[in-house]
Amino acid sequence: MSAIKHVLAIAGSDPSGGAGIQADIKAISANGAYAMAAITALTAQNTCGVRGVQLVAPAFVTAQIDAVFEDIRVDAVKIGMLGSPEITLAVAEALTRHRARCIVLDPVMVAKGGDRLLSEAAIRTLIERLLPLATILTPNLPEAAALLDEPEPTDPQAMPALAERLLALGPRAVLLKGGHLSGAASPDYLATADGGIWLEAARIPTKNTHGTGCTLSSALAAQLAMGAEPRVAARTAKAYVAGAIAQADGLEVGQGQGPTHHFHALWNGLQRSG
Repeated sequence: MSAIKHVLAIAGSDPSGGAGIQADIKAISANGAYAMAAITALTAQNTCGVRGVQLVAPAFVTAQIDAVFEDIRVDAVKIGMLGSPEITLAVAEALTRHRARCIVLDPVMVAKGGDRLLSEAAIRTLIERLLPLATILTPNLPEAAALLDEPEPTDPQAMPALAERLLALGPRAVLLKGGHLSGAASPDYLATADGGIWLEAARIPTKNTHGTGCTLSSALAAQLAMGAEPRVAARTAKAYVAGAIAQADGLEVGQGQGPTHHFHALWNGLQRSG
């Protein structure tokens, strides 16, 4: 029997459980890997919005990462919310020192309401220090536009060229997410050095999509940890998220934008066997 793979998530905490580290741990676990966590920020939020953010000291973020790597084999890393240029640099230096592999970088830069979550200095540090370490970069369209300092596209036909420009910044692959587009489809585009592929899916009519970016990137990291090549990992992760969104309304969590159902397959299986 092969050893269970280990994935370290580096991100902020969401006390309502739908996004951030909480979503990372659920998604990694649901995809068959062992989840670990280094927390970069504490947030006060629920399904209705964010009330406050308290960043963790960069040295303590480093201490968390070092503690994991010095004791436990790390097969993949997922990076989410970083919050400041100092934390971004600390994460980049720690991962470089520990020779981390299979790094999925979810550039949490723009809130759903359109507000920037990273300063220009933090974005520059992310581009210069973290993007070259990334196995797969997973931006949505507003984040891709912010990374390239250009207008957000509204046409899916612009996505391949946009992904190629992101690929030129250093990551080995780019999974550009098209969920912000209008229409009945929710297309993603995966760009690699060997070419690009579309990952198509129908848009699921639900408001409960909180944490989908965290969930997708964590599922992707788990799949990479288990040896899947990027195209297979991306297809599997997207199918998992589609299932989690399709079952989201069954959770009835909160009064606002609720979370996806991370354990839909497990819970439905338990109900059928019970």
